[in-house]
Amino acid sequence: MNHYLSYLLSFTSAFAAVNLPAVTAYGEAPMMKPLRLSDIKVGGEIGRRLDITINNNLLALDVENAFLLPFRQRNQASGYIGLGKLIDATVRFAAYSSDERVLALKNRLVTEAIRTQEPDGYIGILLPESRLWGVYDIHEMSYLVLGLTSDYVYFGEDASLAAAKKLADFIIARWSAEPSRIPGPTGERANMYGVTTGLDGALLTLFEQTNEQRYLDFCTKFDLYKLGDWNSTIKMDEPGMPYHMDDERHTYIFMALCVAQLQLHDIQPEPRLLTQSRQALDFLTRRDGLLISGSCSLNEAWHDSQTGSGNVSESCATAYLTRLMDRLLRKTGEPRFGDLMERALYNALFAAQSPDGRSLRYFCALEGNRAYFDRDTFCCPNNFRRIMAELPAMVCYRSNDGLTVNLYTESTATAEIEDGRSVTIRQETDYPSSGRVRIVLTPSETMEFCLRLRIPGWCPQATLAINGEPAVPVHPGASFHEIRRVWTPGDAVTLDMPMPWRFVRGRKAHEGRAALMRGPVVYCVGAANNAEMLTTCEKPGDLVIDPASLGTPVEDTAFRPGGRKVLVKAWPPNGPATEPVPLDVVLTEFVDPTGVTTHFRLADVTNAVDDELVNRQP
Repeated sequence: MNHYLSYLLSFTSAFAAVNLPAVTAYGEAPMMKPLRLSDIKVGGEIGRRLDITINNNLLALDVENAFLLPFRQRNQASGYIGLGKLIDATVRFAAYSSDERVLALKNRLVTEAIRTQEPDGYIGILLPESRLWGVYDIHEMSYLVLGLTSDYVYFGEDASLAAAKKLADFIIARWSAEPSRIPGPTGERANMYGVTTGLDGALLTLFEQTNEQRYLDFCTKFDLYKLGDWNSTIKMDEPGMPYHMDDERHTYIFMALCVAQLQLHDIQPEPRLLTQSRQALDFLTRRDGLLISGSCSLNEAWHDSQTGSGNVSESCATAYLTRLMDRLLRKTGEPRFGDLMERALYNALFAAQSPDGRSLRYFCALEGNRAYFDRDTFCCPNNFRRIMAELPAMVCYRSNDGLTVNLYTESTATAEIEDGRSVTIRQETDYPSSGRVRIVLTPSETMEFCLRLRIPGWCPQATLAINGEPAVPVHPGASFHEIRRVWTPGDAVTLDMPMPWRFVRGRKAHEGRAALMRGPVVYCVGAANNAEMLTTCEKPGDLVIDPASLGTPVEDTAFRPGGRKVLVKAWPPNGPATEPVPLDVVLTEFVDPTGVTTHFRLADVTNAVDDELVNRQP
């Protein structure tokens, strides 16, 4: 306890501006709750990404050989497939899409996984002598528990819940029999979190569905694995040090534990369960951990150098950053978490996917060439599928007194308000191509409720109009913009968010440079549009952009429908910033798979502004 108190006090000043709610009651409910996946249908760019993930990736997988066969053979000493993550994603996609093909795939994956379950409860790929203690075996089993439990949550499948419980009981019984033994190759407590990532979240979800105390107790009382006691300090790899799968350095592991602590906070609120999320948020927004693309990590570890080349922006980290922002948003009602989520989605997450949806990236560099991962298995491809399947539930939320719109995208959702009454909310927009959104509300009857809208921090001059009345200015702030009134069917709210160009000042590794942004989208130099220029310019990040040359963006459908690009003038690296400007450079959206750089020099650095997501007061 003394160690924990000294740790908490050491971060008090650093977290002073990171507000998370005080605990007021046992089991305090979050401020906002997600809608059922079956109650929302998403279009626009988010919807397109969902569709191509389902049709061109999920349904194109060789599930028999890549995913199921290793579980039938069970002949490996170590290894990881990611079947549980795939099941979790497929269950959610089936619930969202109601697509018979996805439902059939879900049933096949679940049935075949359960068919491999052994009498003691084990489902996995390892030889008997390696089970539980072998590298990644608990990690594999944990997400199988989660995926099977999700099948019960969304489809009421009792057999899936029974199999999840039997598998969870196998883990608990085997580990409890040797409580001092640490899984993994090194026997170190720090590295234990790497090979058991997902166990806490799976057991907490199982507890929420069964109310069987042993699952909660293992997370909170098992000496080696007390989730409430986890309080590691973020560290960064030093040059030349070996790769670490530990909770202090590894971004995915750290944020997964943060999400689990927030889940536990919903069950048993304690102030200390918020501390680690505060630390992660502080590192991202105040200590240069957040990249301009909205993600983080270098070689899967925390870093604050702002380095954008190499193995940066791990897709697992992007997925869990998005998931962490969702948890914080629901818990606090603060729109800045939606801003962080939005930046990650439209840049790092979507750029991790090929335009046709089939290929996925393990990392997504800001500078230098980007490569697609060579497998459909393992953690990043499956965590990508999982977070994509969760996105529909992040578009809007319900609360006790109304609805909150978080992500702007073409969509239709129906939410229950109270007393059996409901509201259908339809967004009409081409966001993020433009910032104009029309929201049509159809309550089941004329009634009063509150509509909350996120006014993004990048848009200081938004306007809002109701039913064609004169528009009024609305501004970003510490809370969502509230419209509390009596609504009748067909009422429409028009939100207009201008998207002027802005150069965002680079930090540390990008000191003296700036990135171009429009709304939530970062722009880049892509090889596809600049092949000739790049033959003579080895360091495109040293191009000197003329901000005065920026024109109106034009449509560019090469990488997404409704995409945008812009032509700018630039001086070559080390060239004189004088007239005439000799080079034409095409800047495209960050999702351009041929993107090679996002930061440039400016003829006049006073044209750059600070990133609205960093060093931001609540």
